[in-house]
Amino acid sequence: MKIAPFRLRLTFAAMAAVMLASGAAGLPARADTPIATAAPHERLLPLQGGRNFRDLGGYRTADGRHVKWGLLFRSGSMHGLTDSDYAYLERRGIRVVCDFRDTRERASEPVNWPAAGAPHVLSDDYKLDMAGFMPAGPMKDWTAESARAAMAASYPHMLVQFHDQYRRMFDELLAGHAPLAFNCSAGKDRTGVAAALLLTALGVPRATVVEDYLLTNRYLNARTLLAKDSKATAGSIGQMPSPVMQALLNADRSYIEAALKVLDSHRGGARGWLRDEMGLSDADLARLRRAYLE
Repeated sequence: MKIAPFRLRLTFAAMAAVMLASGAAGLPARADTPIATAAPHERLLPLQGGRNFRDLGGYRTADGRHVKWGLLFRSGSMHGLTDSDYAYLERRGIRVVCDFRDTRERASEPVNWPAAGAPHVLSDDYKLDMAGFMPAGPMKDWTAESARAAMAASYPHMLVQFHDQYRRMFDELLAGHAPLAFNCSAGKDRTGVAAALLLTALGVPRATVVEDYLLTNRYLNARTLLAKDSKATAGSIGQMPSPVMQALLNADRSYIEAALKVLDSHRGGARGWLRDEMGLSDADLARLRRAYLE
């Protein structure tokens, strides 16, 4: 059941907070091979206006290697980045940004990279259907359980809806276009699925993949986003029961596990899914691991 726009009356910043939305020719040699810029190893980047902007480096793989620091980044909207933040990211050598936000989200929170040193930004024009993340029926009947169920049900759909954007991210990485960052609005849902696919492709164990997803609960205060949006808090979202709002705002392991279950149930497991659905051959996976693991 779709939720009529007048009932939620959310601006896109608030919508992002509610949902926490959140080539295969081989890697080039020599100059185009991705090289991480020397910098302190910090999970959360020290940005004044960053939103859940994190380095995926350091995670140990099943075969004992580690994801290289300074090459792979996940984030929420970069709208709040300051001049000093842009300078910091330029020093980190960010070459490509895969922005998973929809057309309206990008218009609502534009990112104005300085002309000098700006990364190549990749995005698609589409309209995100927020109803897919919300429980069915009138809001007065929503419960924490129905909210969690709706969120968990939405995650497998993201594997299909954002397939082309996720594949494009892998194409960029296979081409050696890194350091690379990918983001949605809050850096949890669309970005969380992308990070889970990437870490899985690199051979990071499932428990670590889930732990990375759950770090959003530490590094993003979605209520702060709502507090900045008076229209949202004055509207119906401000009247949500606290347990329902918490279920919508939190990164819950059942959400990402619902997406990962799709991979596990595929013939050949996650590796088979990456091959059959994402088009990543064994040779592609080997190239990714040579480039982004140490």
